[in-house]
Amino acid sequence: MAIALLGLDAAQAQKPIPPAVPPRLPLTTVFQGDAKFYAVVAKAERENWRNLPIGERTIRIARELVGTPYINYSLEVDDRIESPVANLKGMDCWTYYENALAISRMLKYKPAPYKPQDMLQMVEIERYRNGVCTGNYLSRMHHLEEVFYDNQRRGYATNITSRIPGAQKIHREIHEMTVQWKAYRYLRSDPSLIEPMGRIEAQVSNLPVYHVPKSKVRDAEKYLQNGDICAITSNDPTGYTSHVGMIVRLNDRAYFTHATSDRDKGRMVIIDRPISDYVNGASKHAGIIVCRPNDVPASPLWQNNVARQ
Repeated sequence: MAIALLGLDAAQAQKPIPPAVPPRLPLTTVFQGDAKFYAVVAKAERENWRNLPIGERTIRIARELVGTPYINYSLEVDDRIESPVANLKGMDCWTYYENALAISRMLKYKPAPYKPQDMLQMVEIERYRNGVCTGNYLSRMHHLEEVFYDNQRRGYATNITSRIPGAQKIHREIHEMTVQWKAYRYLRSDPSLIEPMGRIEAQVSNLPVYHVPKSKVRDAEKYLQNGDICAITSNDPTGYTSHVGMIVRLNDRAYFTHATSDRDKGRMVIIDRPISDYVNGASKHAGIIVCRPNDVPASPLWQNNVARQ
């Protein structure tokens, strides 16, 4: 594929997976959608999705989630205690990609049988700084730019944006969570978190961020693969990104699959238009950032599984 022309560097050495820890909150609080979880896993096992490349595997799972209702603030489940959360009954744009990627990685990470806690471990690896939820709200990464940066640093993803022809470096001054802190349950409940959140936002503001401007996205489509995480950049000077979804290849085009809050699209997970059509369809969109996930290092449980057989 055309992506081979990008001259990607050798994959960064992967950091070990942090040990799994029990949820800090009741499982019924942090996990919703058991029936959907077991149905997707059963189909993946029947059709041997585990042996597919991670991007193909992730999109198979993402397709199973099409039609799921859109909901906001599904991660805000407590006033003080932070814990990995997954909800397969309703999701927003960010949790849609996280859910699909978490199940995809889980299938490769360890052998069956699978339980919700296994998915939550994969969510934790993606969502939390260094892959570890400390129980503190600030251990969660609240900005996609940091998620992409931190996961690449650990060898779990490659942000390919800067290698795509036409990419440009951009800079934003991020203040959203410190200015709009009353919109966030944990910050309302503990205002002492606002000042350290401001320091995090300053660090995120200074990350090296590239995007492909909307005028270059049509030409960039040929470099995009199934399962690529695609964030939409904004013209707002106070934030880098405003939306996120995944790429699915259809008819030699790179389509955008995402959880949309648009009422005219049903407020649900959909496979939308080609990404260039989507990003050029609104003046608020500036371009795209593309991050390509990797599988995480395999669990030693695979060796134990072979030994038992």
